[in-house]
Amino acid sequence: MGRKYAQKTLKTAYVGNKMSHYYEWFKVIHIISVITWMAGIFYLPRLYVYHSKVKVGSESDEIFKVMERKLLRYIMNPSMIITLIFGILLAGIYGFKALGAWFHIKMLCVCFLTIYHGLLARWRKDFEFGRNKHSEKFFRIINEVPSVLLVVIVIMVVVKPFE
Repeated sequence: MGRKYAQKTLKTAYVGNKMSHYYEWFKVIHIISVITWMAGIFYLPRLYVYHSKVKVGSESDEIFKVMERKLLRYIMNPSMIITLIFGILLAGIYGFKALGAWFHIKMLCVCFLTIYHGLLARWRKDFEFGRNKHSEKFFRIINEVPSVLLVVIVIMVVVKPFE
């Protein structure tokens, strides 16, 4: 009961802030963009697993290049940007001072996810120019990284163990 009361009191304290009227909508947009970003983060390395097995210059190679480029440019990049923008807005509305250590751990994981996203983009360029140096096994293993980060992020947001 204490946590819910504290959250409600904290939320009420920021009613004077004009942005607080949009808090729930910002949260909805943030959650939807996180889901679409994570879907891409999980799917793109799976495409790389199969792409790494095809011959450079083959018809399959060209199909994978198109799929990977469209996934990254039209789904993952916008989703990541929207996630970050609305996450910052939410933290600002909630009040950065009111956020505990759980938030800092979550943000560290988000930073790692953003770096991972950048690595995926770099590896896509390697495939695009026929320079992929990584094996199918590498992409299978690297595909587990976002799972671990996602688990930590969800625990931090829901349980807030270091509040």
